[in-house]
Amino acid sequence: MATSSVNPFNLSDSDEEAEQQQNVVDTEHGSSSDGAVGPPSGPISPQTDAAPATLLCGSSRTSPSGEAVTVAAAISLEARVPIDLIAAQLLRDQYVLTALEFHTELLEAGRELPRLRDYFSNPGNFERQSGTPPASKEQGQMLGQGQPGPLNRAGSISTLDSLDFARYSDDGNRDTDERVAVLEFELRKAKDTIQALRANLTQAAESEVPMQERKNYKSSPEIQEPIKSLEKRALNFLVNEYLLKNNYKLSSITFSDENDDQDFELWDDVGLNIPKPPDLLQLYRNCGNHVISSKGVVDIAVGVEIEDLQPPCISNQDSFPKEQVQQTAVIEELEYQISLLNSDKQSLAEQMKKLQSEIEFLKNNHLMSTLTVLESGKHALDQVLQTVPVGNGQYLEITGSDTVDRTLPQENCANSLVSNSTADSECPSTETQSPHYTNIRHQTTMSKEPVQFDKSNRKLSPAFHQALLSFCRMSADSRLGSEVSRIADSEESVTLMLGRCLPHIVPNVLLAKREELIPLILCTACLHPESKERDQLLHILFNLIKRPDDEQRQMILTGCVAFARHVGPTRVEAELLPQCWEQINHKYPERRLLVAESCGALAPYLPKEIRSSLVLSMLQQMLTEDKADMVREAVVKSLGIIMGYIDDTDKYVQGFELMILALGDPSERVISAVHQVFIPAFAAWSTELNNLQSHLIPTLLDRIEKLLRDGEHGLDEHKLHMYLSALQSLTPPLFAVVLQNAPFTSKAKLHGEVPLIEVTRFPRPASPLQDVAVIIGSREQLAVLLQLYDYQLEHEGTTGWESLLWVVNQLLPQLIETVGRINVTSTTCVHEFSRFFWRLCRTFGKIFTNTKVKPQFQEILRLSEENVDASAGNGILTKATVPIYATGVLTCYNQDEDRKLLVGFLEDVMTTLSLSHAPLDSLKAAFVELGANPAYHELLLTVLWYGVVHTSALVRCTAARMFELILQGMSEALIDKRVAPALVTLSSDPEFSVRIATIPAFGTIMETVTQRELLERVKMQLASFLEDPQYQDQHSLHMEIIKTFGRVGPNAEPRFRDEFVLPHLHKLALSNNMQTVESKRLDIATQLFESYSALACCFISEELMINHFLPGLRCLRNDMEHLSPEHEVILCSMIKECEQKVENKNSQEPQGSMSIAASLVSEDTKTKFLNKMGQLTTSGAMLANVFQRKK
Repeated sequence: MATSSVNPFNLSDSDEEAEQQQNVVDTEHGSSSDGAVGPPSGPISPQTDAAPATLLCGSSRTSPSGEAVTVAAAISLEARVPIDLIAAQLLRDQYVLTALEFHTELLEAGRELPRLRDYFSNPGNFERQSGTPPASKEQGQMLGQGQPGPLNRAGSISTLDSLDFARYSDDGNRDTDERVAVLEFELRKAKDTIQALRANLTQAAESEVPMQERKNYKSSPEIQEPIKSLEKRALNFLVNEYLLKNNYKLSSITFSDENDDQDFELWDDVGLNIPKPPDLLQLYRNCGNHVISSKGVVDIAVGVEIEDLQPPCISNQDSFPKEQVQQTAVIEELEYQISLLNSDKQSLAEQMKKLQSEIEFLKNNHLMSTLTVLESGKHALDQVLQTVPVGNGQYLEITGSDTVDRTLPQENCANSLVSNSTADSECPSTETQSPHYTNIRHQTTMSKEPVQFDKSNRKLSPAFHQALLSFCRMSADSRLGSEVSRIADSEESVTLMLGRCLPHIVPNVLLAKREELIPLILCTACLHPESKERDQLLHILFNLIKRPDDEQRQMILTGCVAFARHVGPTRVEAELLPQCWEQINHKYPERRLLVAESCGALAPYLPKEIRSSLVLSMLQQMLTEDKADMVREAVVKSLGIIMGYIDDTDKYVQGFELMILALGDPSERVISAVHQVFIPAFAAWSTELNNLQSHLIPTLLDRIEKLLRDGEHGLDEHKLHMYLSALQSLTPPLFAVVLQNAPFTSKAKLHGEVPLIEVTRFPRPASPLQDVAVIIGSREQLAVLLQLYDYQLEHEGTTGWESLLWVVNQLLPQLIETVGRINVTSTTCVHEFSRFFWRLCRTFGKIFTNTKVKPQFQEILRLSEENVDASAGNGILTKATVPIYATGVLTCYNQDEDRKLLVGFLEDVMTTLSLSHAPLDSLKAAFVELGANPAYHELLLTVLWYGVVHTSALVRCTAARMFELILQGMSEALIDKRVAPALVTLSSDPEFSVRIATIPAFGTIMETVTQRELLERVKMQLASFLEDPQYQDQHSLHMEIIKTFGRVGPNAEPRFRDEFVLPHLHKLALSNNMQTVESKRLDIATQLFESYSALACCFISEELMINHFLPGLRCLRNDMEHLSPEHEVILCSMIKECEQKVENKNSQEPQGSMSIAASLVSEDTKTKFLNKMGQLTTSGAMLANVFQRKK
C-alpha cells in the first residue's frame, strides 16, 4: 500500500526491535471460538507477493480475510513484542481492519500510537488502494458465492475531524481543499444511500410473485413460473453479451434498440448487489454438471412444512420410477464428465512429462556450471516459484520480486525459462491459451539462444540475494509497471501488449499528433486474437480525433482500406461497419463526414449483399437527413462508388431515385458532386443493364416535357436546369455506347501509328469519369474508334447501327419538339437548352452535326414568310427553336463556313420577322445569348450592318432596336468605330420610326461609355431630337426619350444628367401642360412620373433642385391633378419634402453630399409613397428604378 506522507514501514533500528527480529510472531486476532485455523478463503494480497516481509522470514501466513494469522515460528513467551512493531506488521500485511480495531482499543485505553494515528488520518492511504480483500465473510459470499474476490472499495471518507490541517499550506488552497474533503464525504454518504435503496428495490423485485403462487408452481411443475423483471434484465444482459462475443454486432444493435430501457454496458443496471453469473456458454456447458466444491459444503438441517405436503403428492406412487430414471441419467452424465476429466488429466500429465524432459535437456546443455548452486538453493527456489503469479505464458518475467532472476542474479536466462515452464506445467491452458498459441510461444522461446551473464564467485544464499535485491526501487504493482517489467518474446505477445497499452496511450497524446498512432492501432487491430479488443481498438481509431480535418481523415481512411485488404470482407462487415453505424448521427459534422467517406472507401472490400443493402441504406439516410453540405457531398461521392460496384439489378430504381434526389439538393457543391461522380457511375451501370437508351435518358426527357406542359403559367426553372444538366452529364456515356456498339468495333485494333485526337475534339469534362477516353478504356483505343466513326458516317452511313439510329430517329426529334414548347422570353430556358445542344453536337462530332442535326432543324425552320403566322404570332420562327439552333448548333464550330452559315441564318430571320411584322422575341433571345460572348460581337455587328443598309424601313428599324441588346459588355473601341456610325446613319433615316428606334441605343451608350468625345456626339444627336422643330409634334419620339432618360439617368455620368437630362425633362413637363390631347398628355405625364421617381434617388444640387427639379415636379403635378389624382398625392409629398430640404439647407450649415432619397425618410411620406405606388398601373421595370442607387 502506497502512502503519501507517512511511511508505516520505516522501522527504527532500536535494540529492542533488533532483538524481536529473531523472535517474530504473528498475532492471532479475531479467530474462531475453538481456535482452529480454517482453510484460506481469500487471495494473497498484492503487497505480500511483491515484497516478502523481512521480519517474518520463513513464515507461512493465511489469507487476510480470515482475520487470523497462523503462527509461523516458535516464539519465546517471555519476550514482549512492542505495540509499534505489531502495528507496523499489521499495516505491512494489509490487515487494515485489524489495525483499525487495534487503534480503537488503544485509544480507549489512552495509549494512542502515533503510527496508527498518522496512518488512519491520512486519506491518501485509502484513495490509491488497488484493491483489498473482503472485510467479512458475508461480503465475500455476496461477491463470489464464498469464492475469493476483491472488495468493492469506496473512496476515502474524509471528515472534518480526520483532516490533517498540517498538510495544508497558506498559499490560498486551504479553503478549496477543505471544501473538497467535505463534498467528498457527502458524496460517499449519497452513494451509500443510493446503494441501499437499489438493494431494497432488487429484493422487492425478487419477491414479486406471491407465496401462494410459488406453492402452486412447486406442486405443478408443468406450469412455468412467469419471468420476473430482474430475471428478464439479467437474461437480456447475458444474451447481448453472447451476441457481442460471437460477432453478431448488428443483431446486438437491434436487440439493444428493442430493450432501450436497459443499459447493456453496465451489469449494475440489472440490480445492485446481484452477482454476475457466468456467460451463456458456461451456463450451457455446466447445465448438467453441478458439482459442489468441498470448500462450499455446509451442514444444514432440512425440514418440510406440513402444508406443503399435499395428499396427491404423497399418494402419487408413479413419480418414483420417473425420479429413478432422472437420477440414472444424472449419474450417467456425471460419469461421462468424470471420463472427460480423466482424459484431460492424462493429456496434462503427458504435457508435464514433455515439459520436464525439455527442462532436463536445457539443464544438461546450458546449466552444467550452475548445478551446485541450484542444489544449494533448491528450497529457496521453490519458495520463490510459489510466489510467481501464473501468467498467460507470453512474457519473459523480469519483475523485481516475482522472478528467478531477482533470486539468482548470477544465473543465466535459462533459469527464467525453467521457471516459466514449471509455472506453465502447473496451470492448464485457459481460454486465452489455445494449444496452437502455446505451441507458437514454446517454439519462439526455444528458438532463442539463452543470454549468458557473468557468474558471481560469491557464496551467498539465494534468500539473501532475494532480500538484497528487494532494495532495488522497481515497481511492478501498477498497470504500467507490470507492462514495463515484461518483455514480449513473440510477435503475438507484442500485439497483445499493444492492445493493452494503446487505450491508455491515446488520451495522453496531443490531438494534433494523434494520427501518428494510426499505424499502431491498425496493426494491432488486424493481428489481435481477441474480437473484443479489436472492437475497442477500432472504436479508438474512429474516435481518435475529435474533429478530424481533411488530412487526418485521409490518414484514417487509408488505414481503414489497408485494414480491409488485410482482414477480408467478413471482418470488415463485422468490425468496421458497426463503427460507421455508431457515428452516423454524431454531433460533429467532421465525424459524420468520416463515416460517409468510409462507406465509399470500403465499398470494394465489403460483401456484395452488404453493399446493396446496409451501406446503401446508410448513405440514403445521410443524404436525406444530414444538414451539413460537406457531409451530403461526401455521401453523393460514396453513392457513386457504390453504384460502380453494385450488381443487384433490383436496386436500379432506387439508384435512379437517389440521383434525382441528389440533383434537387440546394447546395451547389452537392450538385457538382452528383455530376462529377454519381451520374457517370450510375450511367455506367445503366449501360451494362442496357437501360441508358431504353430508360434513363427517355425518363429524363419525359420529365422535361411534363414540366413544360405543367409550367405554362409558371415554369419551374430550377427543375428544368436539374434535368437538362443531368442530360448533359449523360452525353459522354451515350457517345461511348454508340462507339462500342458500332459496326466497326470489331475492326478497332491497336496496330501501327495511332492517330492523335484534337485537344478541342470534346468539351472539357466536369470530371475524369465524364472523359470519353476513360469510359472507353484508353485514349489510343478512342482515337482508333473515332477514326473509324468519322469514316463510317461520311462514307458508309448508319445502316444497322442501332445505337446511333436511336439518337438520330428518336432522341433528336423529341428534343427539337420539346424546344418548340419553350417560352422564348425565358432567358434561362434558352440558355440551358443551348448549352445542351452545343455539348451534344461537340461530343458527336462535326460530321454528325452537319449530316444529322442541322438538316432536322433546317427542315423545321423553313425561312420564308409563309412560315410565320403574323396574326397569331406563333410561327416556328417566333419560338425558342431559332435562338437554340443559332446558339446551340451553329456556334459549335468556328470555321469560316460555320460563321457564314450563322450570319446568313440571323440575317434571314431578321428580314423574315421584320417583313412579316412578327414579334422579335426569338431574334432578341438569339442576340442576347450570342452577345454575352465577346467573340461574337463582330459577327453580330456584321448582321446588324446588313439591316442598316437594307432597303426596307422595317428591317432598318429592327436593326436599330437590336443595337441596344449587344452594347452591354462591348468594347468602347468597337462602339466608337462601328456602332456609333451605324446609329448616326440610322438617326438621319428618312423614316421617323427608324430614327426613334435609335434612341434606346444612344441612351445605352450614355450609360456604358466613358469616352468624352463619343459622349458629346451622342449628346448632340439627342439634343437634335429634342430641339429640332421637325420633332416637336412627334409624340412617340418624346415618349421614347423620356423613357430612355428614366432608364439611363441614375447610371449615367452626373454631368450628363445635370446639364442635359434634368433641364430637358423640365422642358418636356412644361410643354406637356399645354398639350390639348388628353391621351397624349396622360401618356407623357405617366412616363415623366416614372422618370422623376427614378431620378429622385440621385444626388441633385441645390441649384438644380430650385431651377429644374422642383419646377418640373410642379408642372407634372398640374397634369396629374386633372388626369391621375392618385399620382398627384405622391407628387405633393415629394414637392413638400424637396422644398423643406432646400429651406433647411439655407437655414443651416451645409451637411455635405446628401441625396434627395435620403431626405425622403419621414414615416408619413414613406407610408403614403409606398401605398400609392402599389396602386399605380405603370410598368414594373420603371418602378423598380425608384430605389436604385447610382452604380
